[in-house]
Amino acid sequence: MAERADIRTRPATVADATAIAELHVAVWRDTYRELAPIEAFRALDAARRQARWTAALAEPGHHQLVLVAEQGDRLVGIGAVGAPSQAAFEGRGEIRSLYVDPAIKRQGLGRRLMAKLAEHLAGLHYPGAALGVVVGNDPAIAFYQSLGGRMIGRYTDPGPIWRSDNIIIAWDDLSLLM
Repeated sequence: MAERADIRTRPATVADATAIAELHVAVWRDTYRELAPIEAFRALDAARRQARWTAALAEPGHHQLVLVAEQGDRLVGIGAVGAPSQAAFEGRGEIRSLYVDPAIKRQGLGRRLMAKLAEHLAGLHYPGAALGVVVGNDPAIAFYQSLGGRMIGRYTDPGPIWRSDNIIIAWDDLSLLM
């Protein structure tokens, strides 16, 4: 798939927190409209997400990278990676977020963000990558499997707004993503 020249990616800064939060909430609500409980929708708003993204970008964790993708002056994608948050990831670096504006899905941006996140993990000598996908999010599961990911287990995400049942998808060869 040809890379879109009109979309550029770069590391996120604290100044991006508002736009990241707005895209995160919009894509999350679209993705989980039939999967998440109504209480999660009530609890998730841009202000809450902005506070979390601001904190994450102001004090980046060990090995963390947050990327944004822009089309003109509009944010159209987010990717984040860091140290594993779950023991079930077995030491693999964690793909923590991947959100693409529905208006440009299936145009290669998700693949491009995943490649850049995998490059970051490879540079930190992680043995692979892993992520959690909510059970029932079949389009995401199919996307990750198309990139060579395989299901290795399950875990319950503790929140902060919803205890979701997740499938773990992993890559032991980061070159599959690059």
